[in-house]
Amino acid sequence: MNISEPDSRFVFVREFILLGFSCEWKIQSLLFSLFLTIYALTLTGNGAIMCALWCDQRLHIPMYIFLGSFSFLEIWYVSSTVPKMLVNLLSDKKTISFVGCFLQFYFFSSLGATECLHLTVMAFDRYLAICHSLHYLNIMTGHLCAEQVLICWVCGFLWFLIPIVLISQMPFCGPNIIDYVVCDPGPLFALACVSAPKTQLHCYSLSSIVIFGNFLFILGSYTLVLTAVLHMPSATGRQKAFSTCGSHLAVVSLFYGSLMVMYVSP
Repeated sequence: MNISEPDSRFVFVREFILLGFSCEWKIQSLLFSLFLTIYALTLTGNGAIMCALWCDQRLHIPMYIFLGSFSFLEIWYVSSTVPKMLVNLLSDKKTISFVGCFLQFYFFSSLGATECLHLTVMAFDRYLAICHSLHYLNIMTGHLCAEQVLICWVCGFLWFLIPIVLISQMPFCGPNIIDYVVCDPGPLFALACVSAPKTQLHCYSLSSIVIFGNFLFILGSYTLVLTAVLHMPSATGRQKAFSTCGSHLAVVSLFYGSLMVMYVSP
């Protein structure tokens, strides 16, 4: 590049290279088989949940409506990144277009934010069911349940829209190698030709708010649930209450644990 000419300072990249798992071909083939199997099981499991909830009229209640919506969300969440990763595992070029990179970034971030909000409303539903069981059906109506699901999707897809637009307008003049399996804010900021501390602060602040805000709400909800369960006189009642919350708590722990390691530490 001739840096003495203002119009030729930057040669903007048109594609990125997702380095992903840089290892021998045999190991990449093994990883492809492993991730393909996990991906297929994820689609099959969540699809089976959705079909079961759709076919059984007895399961058309808020708790299972939330579960069905979460399964639908999970299918799209993993599909936003895994197919491209599988293709790159078998490819030598491992490239993704500029537009494709930011579309992947947008859908991955938006679906992640939607999942955060979805886990929060599921925790709220369990709080009402256990702590206010007598008024649960009057409070958590089908209309309120549908509204909460819709709000999760709308807010999730609007949450990171402005930061992603701002990042996409930054100059990327090379190198174009992303040492990761997906297009993510950290590697993209590292590849930008200019520093953008305000955009970085905006992006990571929104990430921290959606992660910590929802996590603290879930923590508070389950603190109240645990207090209510421990005061139940019946051991059978306590066991039933814990069984309805156990799977949700496991998902919350895995999901938020990985999110905090990946996005809160920067």
